Amino acid sequence: MAFAAAGRHSLYVERMGAGSPSVVFDAALGASSLSWALVQPAIAEETLTLSYDRAGLGRSEAGPMPRTASRIVDELRLLLDRAGVPPPFVLVGHSFGGMISRLFASRYLREMGGLVLVDVPDARDWCEMSPENRKKLETGAWLARRGALAARLGIARAVSWMARVGAAGVARRVSTSVSGGVLRGQADHLIAPIQKLPPELRRLAPQAWVRPKFYEALASQMENLPEGAAEIAGLDGLEDLPLVVLTATNPSPRRLRQQEEATRLSSTGVHRIARNSGHWIPVDEPELVIESVLEVVRQARSPRTQATAE
Repeated sequence: MAFAAAGRHSLYVERMGAGSPSVVFDAALGASSLSWALVQPAIAEETLTLSYDRAGLGRSEAGPMPRTASRIVDELRLLLDRAGVPPPFVLVGHSFGGMISRLFASRYLREMGGLVLVDVPDARDWCEMSPENRKKLETGAWLARRGALAARLGIARAVSWMARVGAAGVARRVSTSVSGGVLRGQADHLIAPIQKLPPELRRLAPQAWVRPKFYEALASQMENLPEGAAEIAGLDGLEDLPLVVLTATNPSPRRLRQQEEATRLSSTGVHRIARNSGHWIPVDEPELVIESVLEVVRQARSPRTQATAE
């Protein structure tokens, strides 16, 4: 199902369940609503849920450029109106999607019922960038621009097919060759997570990788990340908004300090470290995400939280 979000473009949504609060899922940088396939159905048994694909990603149409964090938040708020998804909202954001969720929560704090941040980067790392992070971001955007060209030439379609039929190793080697060797070590971020999805969904993920719009949106998100990160880094706290922060297994001391600090954004914040997950906690350890979301849903239903939202 697709709903017009802004201007002339539409965003793909998966809406499940009924009830309040409304749980809204936002995926990682180049990911889609498929990231939540192991989480959303369980939450939908309890309340209304919506996952979506940002403009240009997954099954959504391309949106206006540039793809800034502020524009993405505006489009999400309009989408929720047009999809008939009412507040209070519990936003569940993974990685870059968590940064979007954080900005949304700050802008619409009185409409929020809670927030779950799933292994979200520290915004300061991307607005006060180290040389390593600057190179990583510039390289990523360059790769995405090159991916758009590959998609137009049909190379991306071949890689997608190999990943879909299970030849992930070959697909990685082709991806590495196409990217001039720079993609080595990064291809798993696109290819590996889909292997954990149900078979009927596994074939859908690579379809996005054959379209120029995917790479163009991805490149623009990365190119505009420092601007969005600076805005997020300067936000005030979240008062007593129900908050759970989830972190991948074995965080470094610096990462642990950052995540503990993120937990203190709310006076009710809780921090949990996954037992056996890499960055992709929603597919590595979905039960942890489900448990945390349901906890926040219960808190959002409490009289005190409802009174604050009103």
